[in-house]
Amino acid sequence: MALVSEYHRLEGIASTPEARTGAVTDLLADHRLGCIWLVRTADSLVGYVAVCFGYSIEFGGRDAFIDEFYIRPEFRGRGIGTTALAMVCEKARKDGIAAVHLEVGQDNARAKSLYARAGFVSRDRFHLMTLKSTE
Repeated sequence: MALVSEYHRLEGIASTPEARTGAVTDLLADHRLGCIWLVRTADSLVGYVAVCFGYSIEFGGRDAFIDEFYIRPEFRGRGIGTTALAMVCEKARKDGIAAVHLEVGQDNARAKSLYARAGFVSRDRFHLMTLKSTE
């Protein structure tokens, strides 16, 4: 939960500790919803990747959304994120996931570069929009 809190603070995501705990607990309790990968070095917990599952008519089957991807700042630039992303995408492919999606900040050039190197392409024709049903 400390990593999720760090990530939300870094990205300016408004969330309470109770909301974060509830969301993570629900995700971990039902593997059909998705999974969370912890990213470690030999001696440190350095980040996490939260993946949520869905279904896409457009892509012809199950899809996945990398909902949150965080590597602590002091561990960035070492290839850890690249390795973690490759492992997540390979697992998704082996599990029959037709497409993996993610969202990245418009001004986050470093992350955009990482994702492009991994094969992700921008879908400039589409714009992600959100309606929160709880508030």
